[in-house]
Amino acid sequence: MLDKVTAAVAAPLGDLRTIEKFLFNEVQLLDERRFEEWRDLFAEDGAYWVPLEPDQVSPEGRASLFYDDKRMMDIRFERLRHPNIHSQSPPHRTCHVIGNIIVETIDENLGECTVISNMIMTDYRMRNQRLFSGRVQHRLRQDGDGYKIVLKRVDLINCDDVFELIAVPF
Repeated sequence: MLDKVTAAVAAPLGDLRTIEKFLFNEVQLLDERRFEEWRDLFAEDGAYWVPLEPDQVSPEGRASLFYDDKRMMDIRFERLRHPNIHSQSPPHRTCHVIGNIIVETIDENLGECTVISNMIMTDYRMRNQRLFSGRVQHRLRQDGDGYKIVLKRVDLINCDDVFELIAVPF
């Protein structure tokens, strides 16, 4: 009698169900303030970008609400956790809802796919509740049986508005 060996099989690049699970996990990490685990979802060359202007083509040479590589994320999270930071006492509480997830492109040669979705984030702190919404683009790179984020771009529908402090990622 032969022993059966079962191995985990990686889902094909661009598999919608695998991507949905990945994205749902990502926003759960944000809502639970597990920022370092969220940062670890990014590739070493990954970036998080929230443009300041509608239809902004590049973060280079322009202001952005956020434009962080992994090193900048570490600095931001260290500040968020500092015991004397006024903007986090009490800390922000968030709830992300994502939907309309579509795999837009697949590049087998790079092992990457581009995914678009819609996002609503409710942010609450000190009796003040704010609502943010927009279109999110993830460029994901296959990594073993999962993905790493190469770029997360969040295009807020009101990106060019005047904002009070935005301390936590979308």
